[in-house]
Amino acid sequence: MNLPNKLTIARIVLIPVFAVIFYLDMIPYNYLISAIVFFIAACTDFLDGYIARKEHLITNLGKFLDPIADKVLVSTALILILTVPKVLNVLFFEDWGTILAGVCVAVILARELIVSGFRMVAAERHLVLAADIFGKIKTTVSDVTIVVLLVSASFLDIKAGPIAAAIGVLGLVLSAILTVLSGANYLIKNKKVLKEEEN
Repeated sequence: MNLPNKLTIARIVLIPVFAVIFYLDMIPYNYLISAIVFFIAACTDFLDGYIARKEHLITNLGKFLDPIADKVLVSTALILILTVPKVLNVLFFEDWGTILAGVCVAVILARELIVSGFRMVAAERHLVLAADIFGKIKTTVSDVTIVVLLVSASFLDIKAGPIAAAIGVLGLVLSAILTVLSGANYLIKNKKVLKEEEN
């Protein structure tokens, strides 16, 4: 097994570690520690792809595992954050923070499911769909937003904490918007996938 695939598997292994630490509220700054674990896992997403392309180590296993690891990591983080309303219902958001965040997370997850199904159809037709810059920007914004929300959750008792959390909620809104735009761009750019095959 090559290095990129090992990094991808490491990211998958870190997902349950991240989830356990997130809920270990008996240890100080558990949200901050979970943010660090998430950040390390997110970094492996960049590293495995970079190394695979640079060293020509792209494999079918990597093509299969990498997008799954990325989506499961981000989806897990977003869902877990929804279970902590105090980090979402801050400042001017009040009780609407959780509702707004829930809608954004639903949009983000729906997009991922739609694109995954789209890729399955493309694979059956032996079509290769390359990732575009919009998808990469969306992923970066989502990762940064998750880190901000996780870190702020450990510091809600000081003035900077709620401010950072509010910025994180706004980041979720931006992530949802970018998710819709990148998804629409991806589907339109590759609309040939849905065209009926000629006999």
